[in-house]
Amino acid sequence: PGDELDPAGCLARYNAAARALNTGLAAACRRLADEYCGSASVVCTDMYAVKYDLFANHDQYGIERPLMAWCGHGGPPYNYVNLKTCGQPTATACPEGERHVSWDGVHYTEDANAIVASKILSGDFSQPRTKLQALCK
Repeated sequence: PGDELDPAGCLARYNAAARALNTGLAAACRRLADEYCGSASVVCTDMYAVKYDLFANHDQYGIERPLMAWCGHGGPPYNYVNLKTCGQPTATACPEGERHVSWDGVHYTEDANAIVASKILSGDFSQPRTKLQALCK
């Protein structure tokens, strides 16, 4: 069925679509790099891999429940119910200090955004492998 979960607990069908989109974006980046050879730097960062790593390896980042929104409704495993999101009277927040990937079931927390930014800037998820600071003048 369409709601099968992958090993990290994410919806497999949506992740397959994200990987297909990334494949197309990588091909477009290669075409642009060929077209502007020497006159522009084209760097393609695999955001799917960056963000999926947060869920698949959440323990490494001190995140206990990667799929659970910090503020929402419904409790574990997701604490997310559409139209009962953070800011609504039915919403509750997790205890202060807990680290989560998602703030409200949609938007990333500051902790998660800091990890994502660090990975982007490292260049480890980019083709060509380039520390993005090297592109600044």
